Amino acid sequence: MTEPDTGCLNLRWAAALLAGLAGGGVRTLVLSPGSRSTPVVIAGQRLAPLTLIPVLDERSASFFALGAARAADRPVALLATSGSAPAHWYPAVIEASETGVPLVLLCADRPPTLRGFGANQTIDQTRLFGAFAREAHDPGLPRADPAALAAIAALGRRAAAVAAGPRPGPVQINLPFEEPLVPAGDCSEALPAAAASTVPQGWSEDGAAASSLASIALPPGRGLVVVGPGRFGGELPAALRSAAHRLALPVLADPLSGLRFGLAADTVLTNYDALLRNADAARALRPDWVLRFGGAPVSKVLGQWLAGIPALLVDPAGGWRDPEHGVLRRLVAEPASVCAALSPGGAPDTAWATRWRQADQKVGALAETHLDAAPWCEAQVIRTLLAHVPAGEALLCANSLPIRQLDTWSGIRTEPLRLHGNRGASGIDGQLSTLAGLNHAARAGEGPPCWALLGDLSAVHDLSGWLLAEHLCRPAVVINNAGGRIFDYLPQHGLPDFDRLWRTPVAPDFGRLAGAFGLVHRRVTGADALAQALDAATAAKTGSPARRPLLEVCIDAHASRSVHRGLWDAVAAMSL
Repeated sequence: MTEPDTGCLNLRWAAALLAGLAGGGVRTLVLSPGSRSTPVVIAGQRLAPLTLIPVLDERSASFFALGAARAADRPVALLATSGSAPAHWYPAVIEASETGVPLVLLCADRPPTLRGFGANQTIDQTRLFGAFAREAHDPGLPRADPAALAAIAALGRRAAAVAAGPRPGPVQINLPFEEPLVPAGDCSEALPAAAASTVPQGWSEDGAAASSLASIALPPGRGLVVVGPGRFGGELPAALRSAAHRLALPVLADPLSGLRFGLAADTVLTNYDALLRNADAARALRPDWVLRFGGAPVSKVLGQWLAGIPALLVDPAGGWRDPEHGVLRRLVAEPASVCAALSPGGAPDTAWATRWRQADQKVGALAETHLDAAPWCEAQVIRTLLAHVPAGEALLCANSLPIRQLDTWSGIRTEPLRLHGNRGASGIDGQLSTLAGLNHAARAGEGPPCWALLGDLSAVHDLSGWLLAEHLCRPAVVINNAGGRIFDYLPQHGLPDFDRLWRTPVAPDFGRLAGAFGLVHRRVTGADALAQALDAATAAKTGSPARRPLLEVCIDAHASRSVHRGLWDAVAAMSL
């Protein structure tokens, strides 16, 4: 009796799964090398719709996949071998879960009979990512019968649909395989082809179409709209502008909302972080209720000020993003449709909206005057960078201090700009790898080229990401201010051994690092030098290393802190 070819069975099983994933919209498989994952790799090689991208370090691979999925707005599959390998995905999986980025996590595994018996490279992977995975599946060992192959293909389609569904995020599939992992023959017969299908869009929790929304009556009293980080459809800016003007609603737009850059510049307010440091303004401008879109804002001052204000949360994904615990009602619907359906709870208070706008403008004018006399600091870096990113291109801003200072200093830009940030869990890890993934998607025509604004710690925290420098196609600006300067603004400042235990300064030679990974390095210490470096990068030929330099911007962190503290003190003392 002929023994079954286990390698061939493994391949057919993996091919059926990948065909289902491709049918659900997956076009990219990011993999890290390993033995147990071999059947999936071979199947991926033979499946035309899939692009296979090998990345050595699993952690870097996961952030690469995160960036690619975010830019393409479609699920990306991630593959690793058994044991601790998929555990290195954890930070990126958390980020994908919190920000709603669709990933399909394919964890190759040893047979279930080896679990718990001390077998090499074998752990319990079945629910490795806990609550951070939308679903976790363990279909068991491959089987040859047609029903089983149909079921694993259906699981692939389901995983892609759930990952990109009404609550986007990671979906895990655990894939145990017996040896041998490589087929004895070519095993080409009966391999499934990818089915052509699309993931349904616009689902809501109750299955109703967003267009079926009835009129939404707002509460009486003075209202406020807060648009936090999120991926909103192209219809929102016009719908929000119309609703804000019709209902006299001030709109506070987080930088990661996308509404500050070329979309609703005549509507949104951006100086609230400084404005709300004025105690009189914080009291006088406090609304009776808030209409919220998107996630928690970058500004901690705004977040704390929102505490206790009754809120209506609009979240098409069905999440409950309410760290201030003020949400009294959640509406699962598309934000643009909600804006169109809003009706006033009373006569619109135009004086209220005017008061907000005048206060915002006054703080903005004060900030301009203050900055004109200020020494070189992150504020000028951000404004110079935003002035050089071409219309329609993208910028990845790192967490900790850079995104907060961009929140303070970005203002409103008339040209469109897509701003990215890993704000789901706000970690500083994986920034360069995410940037590489964003630019890979751009090269594939699935998103705009992406620039970067990083801190020195985030740049060295992702050393594996430097291995992906070949994917970059725009400059990366690194603010070198000697460590974690966010702590200079927090209560830890002044504690014993503060510099060593909190600020943790590093002193990397960015020039040598850049050279080792094929990047052109320039060290700049002023606005004119930065502008010249950005001009030179923009003028360089496409594909030239000079078009994707690493620009190290050196900042005197103590002077910078004085600039920011000085602005906040001036705003706190002003009469509004």
